[in-house]
Amino acid sequence: MRSTRDNLKFLDDLAKVATGALGSFSDIRHQVRTLVKERVDLLVGQMDMVSRAEFERVEAVAEKARERQLELEKRLAALERQLKPSRKGKKK
Repeated sequence: MRSTRDNLKFLDDLAKVATGALGSFSDIRHQVRTLVKERVDLLVGQMDMVSRAEFERVEAVAEKARERQLELEKRLAALERQLKPSRKGKKK
């Protein structure tokens, strides 16, 4: 029959094995995650897709261009109103 000391040593050894196994699973999970990310990045690159950061930069440039276009349309309309001959002074 096992003594209490043997039982405690067995439990201590079991705890060490379990801790080591959890550490190994964590390392494996990290490695799998890294490999999947690398593979996805490679596929995205091959598919000629843009990154989120690049998309957001282009989106900001397009928004500024749209705002500038609206501003220029307003200025053009104001100039056209100024150049339009007054109908009050030109009655035939």
